[in-house]
Amino acid sequence: MAMFQRVRPAYMIGGVAAAGIGLTLLSRNLTSEASADTGAPRKIFPGGPAFVSLPLESSELVNHNTKRLRFKLPEPDAVTGLPLEASLLTFAWPKGSWRPDGKPYTPVTTADEPGFLELLVKHYPEGRMSTHLHSLQPGDRLRFVAPLKGYAWSPNRHAHITLIAGGAGITPMYQLIQGILRNPEDATKITLVFGVNSDADLLLKDEFDRFEKQYPGRFRATYTVSRPGSWSPHRKGYVTQELLREVLPKDGGSSKVFVCGPPGLEEALLGEKNKPGILEQLGYGKDKVHKF
Repeated sequence: MAMFQRVRPAYMIGGVAAAGIGLTLLSRNLTSEASADTGAPRKIFPGGPAFVSLPLESSELVNHNTKRLRFKLPEPDAVTGLPLEASLLTFAWPKGSWRPDGKPYTPVTTADEPGFLELLVKHYPEGRMSTHLHSLQPGDRLRFVAPLKGYAWSPNRHAHITLIAGGAGITPMYQLIQGILRNPEDATKITLVFGVNSDADLLLKDEFDRFEKQYPGRFRATYTVSRPGSWSPHRKGYVTQELLREVLPKDGGSSKVFVCGPPGLEEALLGEKNKPGILEQLGYGKDKVHKF
């Protein structure tokens, strides 16, 4: 799951690896839409396969293991055109690897941001794709294979949503949050619960702080840190039933919960076979929960 989404779906990644040589040859943009008739910016990822190779414009280290990578779009006024909550399947042949690799990432820029797209990528020591992306230098290119649809959001679909993210799962949540809040026709209220290992892992917190100030009463964020510094102002611990009981709406009839994070968090929240998770114990059945 932007930065940082885990590989999904597995069969698609396998297909990308198997078609590595063919994809190398298909580097032209097969899906971007010309907009001469409408005067609207060209959409680089309007849907379907999109073998688009983009150059890295800049690479910024935002904490001990995460980089913000900015890729330049073909024209200064071009936009990604991605639907809200869509991710992009990336493709590369990491140096020293005997096979290509692919992984989806959710951009942290909006669909109408002209000229560039940004990924927030967390580096995993054993992660071949994240290692490759962290090694890129300005001018190096990355191939974007296809947009992958996410949750089909529509304005005011739910009166309230609760987004529960763990570590690397924050980027699809951020994309959904900014898409809702920037839409004047969407009055959905949002609660974010973000659990991380350390204070330095609270990615995009400045952005969330601004949202809380700009949209009082509509957006609220709660953070929990398992290993906080002695100076940390944040709650210590994990995403627990006690914490969620405090922040979830008392009447969850029109509410929806979104979950994205490491396997341990998802297992605790969603449960296992014949073992209900925290959310089900709190009255949120499968019809009220969406996992990215």
